Amino acid sequence: MGEVPAPQTGWTFLTNHARVLAAIASNQRTRIRDIAAHCRLTERAVQKIISDLEADGYLTHDREGRSNAYKIQPGTILRHPAEADLTVAELLSLLVQHDARRSEETSRTS
Repeated sequence: MGEVPAPQTGWTFLTNHARVLAAIASNQRTRIRDIAAHCRLTERAVQKIISDLEADGYLTHDREGRSNAYKIQPGTILRHPAEADLTVAELLSLLVQHDARRSEETSRTS
């Protein structure tokens, strides 16, 4: 099992909800344990965030054996009035592009 990174201190630009949603977008069959490690959160915090996202219609899940398969609702509008014209899909597109560039850079330097 991988070591969990130290938690972030201080404020950040992205919320934990956005981080969890981005982690699910990159692997819709990911485990809560893996999301927690990636986002530097506890498993309990990730469960709460997933519950929040499902309650507000951003995310659904289906049980597949002992695992969950998550489905993001891409047309859902972001909650804050300043981003009321931005969809989840548009936000995730930006984050996925960033992660892809970072992965490419890591591959070249390894």
